[in-house]
Amino acid sequence: MKKLWKFLGSMRFAIILLVILAAACAGGSFLTQGLTYGEYAALYSERAAGMILGLGLDDVFHAWWFLVLTAFLCGNLLLCNLIRLPQLIRRTKEAADPAKLGAPAVTLEGVRDPKALLAKLRMPKAAEATDAEGRRMLVSVQNRVGLWGAWVCHLGIFLLILGFALGQMTKEEFTVYGVAGEVKPLADTELAVYFADFQVTRAEDGFAEQYEATLEVYDLSGTEEELQGQTITASVNHPGSAYGYKFYQNSMGDAAKLTVRRDGETVQEGWLCAGEGTYLMDTPLSVFLQAVLPEDEADPEGQTRSGCAYLVYVGEELYTMSVRAVGELIPDFAPYEVSFTAVGNYTLIQVKRDRFTPLALAGGLLTLLGLFLAFYLQTRKVWAIQTEDGAWTLHASSPKGGALFADRVKEAASAL
Repeated sequence: MKKLWKFLGSMRFAIILLVILAAACAGGSFLTQGLTYGEYAALYSERAAGMILGLGLDDVFHAWWFLVLTAFLCGNLLLCNLIRLPQLIRRTKEAADPAKLGAPAVTLEGVRDPKALLAKLRMPKAAEATDAEGRRMLVSVQNRVGLWGAWVCHLGIFLLILGFALGQMTKEEFTVYGVAGEVKPLADTELAVYFADFQVTRAEDGFAEQYEATLEVYDLSGTEEELQGQTITASVNHPGSAYGYKFYQNSMGDAAKLTVRRDGETVQEGWLCAGEGTYLMDTPLSVFLQAVLPEDEADPEGQTRSGCAYLVYVGEELYTMSVRAVGELIPDFAPYEVSFTAVGNYTLIQVKRDRFTPLALAGGLLTLLGLFLAFYLQTRKVWAIQTEDGAWTLHASSPKGGALFADRVKEAASAL
């Protein structure tokens, strides 16, 4: 059992897990995620499609085996830290113990003023002690905290992976889209999103530089008195936050307002985004908007109007398709008057909530702190022993970069 625990907390086991997880992540990147059996069968084969779904490769990061491997990696890192903690505490204490100073990297004899040399090296104030032979000693230890660098780094990686794994298992992700002026519910939540405004900033060549949506988010679970919305702005690379959710500006597209009148009165009206359709009143007819196209010819007033490409279905059968300018009647709907009366842009918003993002962020910061401690705060020890003639024999060591520190000590001694 002792050997098993040692293996589970070993670097060898961690490397094995990391290789498997890296291969799984690479496979998930190359293999399109979230497709159906039929779609995988069309891309590859029926046998391959069955293997993909059976092994959960259609959703690698939520597959049971991926989560088990992640749990083992987290356990390995935690066990590794726990096993090494007592040893690290002992090393930290021994670093300043006059009886356990270790082998020096450099020794200088005949030093007259060791305190001045310590000041030259920017070492902390020396503590006085006596060695085993009763001689006077001065001991200065710098950056003992550097011994904790690897340990802190491992702890940070553990929290980073744990936060990512828990976030993947529990995260909520939705999409909602609409045109300015529309209110849309956010699926499986008590929230509703009002699209107050949507602006597209374009460069001189006509290409879009930035999309910016102004949203009002409402929590419908409260009472009428408590119903207060939060106004946020979501633009590319600058998400908005409301009620614990992040709102990301994902994409945009064309939309057109379909208006149905009868005897001069509007009986049905609503926006259709490209690719959407709607049934007309109590008829079996439905209209689908394919795209909004620029109209080459100007109207009698000299204004260029957009054209709307559409499909008309009777039940599930395609009846006709055509293009009509904004305001132009679509035929074959008598006694209804059907037309596209306005065009615009819709915005697609991706909504996410990951409750464990702070944990992953803390892990990332701890990892950076551990790297800083390990590489920039190297533990250094200098101790001097007074000889019978009153002079001092000075020793110095550093577990990392001992040769460089020895050169610094010699250079400082020669400058005094």
